[in-house]
Amino acid sequence: MAEGGSGGNQPPREHPRTLQGLLQMAVTAGTAESAPVEPMSEERRQWLQEAIVETFQGQLDEVEQMKKCLRVLDVATPGTEHVENPEEVRLDLEQREGALDVLVELCENLDNAADFCKLEGMRLVVHRYLEHEEKELRWRAAYLVGTCAQNVPKVQEEALALGCMRKLLRLLDSDPSEAVRIKSLFAISCLVRAQETGLLQFLHLDGFSVLMRAMQSNVQKLKVKSAFLLQNLLINHPEQKEALCSMGMIQQLVALVRTEHSTFHEYVVGALCSLVTDFPQGVRECQEPELALEELLKERCQLLKDQEEFQEELDFCETLLRICFHSQPDENSMDR
Repeated sequence: MAEGGSGGNQPPREHPRTLQGLLQMAVTAGTAESAPVEPMSEERRQWLQEAIVETFQGQLDEVEQMKKCLRVLDVATPGTEHVENPEEVRLDLEQREGALDVLVELCENLDNAADFCKLEGMRLVVHRYLEHEEKELRWRAAYLVGTCAQNVPKVQEEALALGCMRKLLRLLDSDPSEAVRIKSLFAISCLVRAQETGLLQFLHLDGFSVLMRAMQSNVQKLKVKSAFLLQNLLINHPEQKEALCSMGMIQQLVALVRTEHSTFHEYVVGALCSLVTDFPQGVRECQEPELALEELLKERCQLLKDQEEFQEELDFCETLLRICFHSQPDENSMDR
């Protein structure tokens, strides 16, 4: 039962719905102003017992839900003997899609993500669904891997040990489905950011080349997310700048800046800024006459000067001009 605050003037206190909520309640109570220690009232004792039971029952229910979903996913896919019954095949696919959707929702909770791995869920999803013939299952599987892996080092390590990185890079690079490629990129991002083992595997498998090819695709969302990940990796791993320059990354990024203008360019120019900051080799490559980058940046500043929605890109262009060419855009482009 809920209990009011001091003197009954505070709104009723709701039960915590999770273990984290219960712990937070205890921390809050422990940091409150000192008060004389009094025996716990029967009403308060009953409320606390109910809160604990409710919290752990909720966690148990979620584990049971995960087990049910995994049982659905573990059943063998209908074989050729069921081809004459397309309705059965359709229902089976919908059940598997639904199970993956529920698991994604449950595994947003870090404790559930860890339990998912203890239940051998990661192994099942990686081995049976990441490269499933049905694209609806492939993208959901990639989404589930990323959801489980974000911010949970032990889950990241298990996913990497199961060979996730190689499969995800292959999906990002060549899967015919846009949704599969986008969710694979999400999962890759969750496995390389703040994860040294993931980054090492990404580098070993030539992940930067895969990322560049994704930026050159005709899928706008994929291009933006790829450029954003590249920019993030450059900021957090400046030691990779030399390797990226040696593979011609600056020339390829400048070529992308020359394509028809879109919101994607903000992240491309941002990645260029990250690549040249505190890195003289990158600056020298940007100064190569055949790139004609200085003129391109000045033209871009003129194009963007009165468009507030492109302010970030304009700032990046001006930063590149200052770092690489010790210059500012034309005076009239500064009047904004």
